Amino acid sequence: MGSFQLEDFAAGWIGGAASVIVGHPLDTVKTRLQAGVGYGNTLSCIRVVYRRESMFGFFKGMSFPLASIAVYNSVVFGVFSNTQRFLSQHRCGEPEASPPRTLSDLLLASMVAGVVSVGLGGPVDLIKIRLQMQTQPFRDANLGLKSRAVAPAEQPAYQGPVHCITTIVRNEGLAGLYRGASAMLLRDVPGYCLYFIPYVFLRAISWGTATPMDVVKSRLQADGVYLNKYKGVLDCISQSYQKEGLKVFFRGITVNAVRGFPMSAAMFLGYELSLQAIRGDHAVTSP
Repeated sequence: MGSFQLEDFAAGWIGGAASVIVGHPLDTVKTRLQAGVGYGNTLSCIRVVYRRESMFGFFKGMSFPLASIAVYNSVVFGVFSNTQRFLSQHRCGEPEASPPRTLSDLLLASMVAGVVSVGLGGPVDLIKIRLQMQTQPFRDANLGLKSRAVAPAEQPAYQGPVHCITTIVRNEGLAGLYRGASAMLLRDVPGYCLYFIPYVFLRAISWGTATPMDVVKSRLQADGVYLNKYKGVLDCISQSYQKEGLKVFFRGITVNAVRGFPMSAAMFLGYELSLQAIRGDHAVTSP
């Protein structure tokens, strides 16, 4: 068989869906903490969301990532696995062999996967965050008032994922779907290098390095629900630092670390088990 293997994509499809279901409630909490105001700490945010929006509040914006994460993760895992395999075989000059992978192969494959993840995941993440942040009151979200979080406005800005996409494209053009993409690149390229080395055990370290740009990304993507406050990555960093200090860039790091382990466990368990099942079927049917 050549270097391109479809089982990597199928396994990533299953792992991705599992990670969304497990991780979305805490992802909502993380987004509210990073891009919203008036939520306090993690436990306070959980209480506010539950009291104002019930359990369903933790799953707002999940439909679009759940519908697309299968494609997203299958492509990212497939690109990572096949890029790594291609580099190893190209280095050894044996297309049909399975040579050992070096650290340089792993790092380059992780970087390629990170770039691909932004191209596919940027619009998905932006739609998710816009839908998650609709409950942030207009005056608090855009005027920076320090009042406590209150009930959402009667008329939400978006009626759902499709309406959100069409509204953004109409008001901001196609480029609007990639708002925050540069911050996402700065987060995901180094993040994926630590994400795949080695799978779960370095996940907390990965989010420790990625959280500052994750905060910037969340704010840029949430920006525009009603008004635009930030002109770009540097402006967002500058405004956030001036108003809230250095600690703002680590907002949500606890939630990220906590949700990272069950999400990674679900993703990689689903990936590995499905990959074994698929390859097991191939082994049984192959002579």
